Amino acid sequence: MKLETISVKHQHKNTVVLMLMIILCFSLLLSLNIGPMSVPFSVFWQSDKHSQFLFDMWLHIRLPRVFFAIIVGAALAVSGSIMQGLFKNPLADPGLLGISSGSALSVAIMVILPISLPSVLVFWASASAAFIGSLLITLLIFFVSQYKRAQLSQLLLLGIAINALCMAIVGVLSYISNDQQLRELSLWGMGSLSNIKWPILMISAVFILLIILGVVLLANRLNILQLGDEDAHYMGINVKQTQTILLVSSALLVAIAVSLAGLIGFVGLVVPHILRFWVGSDHRWLLPCSALGGAILLLLSDTLARTVASPAIIPIGLLTCLIGAPWFLVMVLTKKHNNG
Repeated sequence: MKLETISVKHQHKNTVVLMLMIILCFSLLLSLNIGPMSVPFSVFWQSDKHSQFLFDMWLHIRLPRVFFAIIVGAALAVSGSIMQGLFKNPLADPGLLGISSGSALSVAIMVILPISLPSVLVFWASASAAFIGSLLITLLIFFVSQYKRAQLSQLLLLGIAINALCMAIVGVLSYISNDQQLRELSLWGMGSLSNIKWPILMISAVFILLIILGVVLLANRLNILQLGDEDAHYMGINVKQTQTILLVSSALLVAIAVSLAGLIGFVGLVVPHILRFWVGSDHRWLLPCSALGGAILLLLSDTLARTVASPAIIPIGLLTCLIGAPWFLVMVLTKKHNNG
């Protein structure tokens, strides 16, 4: 009877994974062919100028944007799943350690400094500054975790302090900025999947996928950590080393995503929380499902952002908050009600 129950549970989880993969494929096809400009399938075999223009737009603008949404959504959701597992709190967020605020501060400094750059380099300068800020916070977390022997609760407090300090400095820089600089800061803070090119997409995709693969290979250790540090130690797990690797992996996923796409909220918070109701807390299932779920959420959000106010494009970060916040609030209130 017990083996039969385990088999049913695995069958249910396999069904969830298959369902997520089908939804992702459907969302991919939908997103590739919907936008301010519709792209009929005839452009792939017709050779007139208009068809060639549409095909070039599809190949060099829409296709990389769609794949960019998939890898950024996967990165943020997996990062959230790691954080929730490490802190044993389903409400933990990838921005909890101050990674995103470190990026915001670096971008704010770069925008405010009187440096004149060609327009073609503005995106790369912002992305580089954001990544450096994220990386510095990641290295700080690694140092405190590894050399100061800080517990996860202390790292959480450190993250709260970093968030408060960085956002306070960003506020001061915003206050002294001119209208153009303030607009640049505001737009970056709202998140965007625009201006992505194939070379940077391929590089970031390789790094994100390798990190996600490495984290999935550590899923069983993350499961054991749920029993508590002492029990995990007696089961042969190097607790501090495993926590450090997972923390740095989570931070790097956020750093890459935020440096290229800006601040995008709620993906890392909502997706793992929802999927935990479907596949449970076993990270061998939760991590890959979170990657698929995050990709789906950001892909559909971006499709909506490109179409609902066409030809204008709604900032993706605003849309994920508008979608995620009410949904998450309803779930929390329903859960509380059920528990009562």
